[in-house]
Amino acid sequence: MLVEQLGEIIKVRRKELKITQPHLAELAEISTNTLYRLERGQGNPSLEVLGKLAEVLGMEIKMEIKM
Repeated sequence: MLVEQLGEIIKVRRKELKITQPHLAELAEISTNTLYRLERGQGNPSLEVLGKLAEVLGMEIKMEIKM
């Protein structure tokens, strides 16, 4: 999944829950700038950051390895 797609998924879910970017960043204990960049499809988020966001947003992270 591309970072741009991931950012869009997070933004859509955040808006569904009616959570502002600053509030989501606070709940997930990440910086507001990190969330801004992620939602714009910039940067490379760590699994820790993604895990925190997924927990707050009520989502799961699934990894698929193809060989």
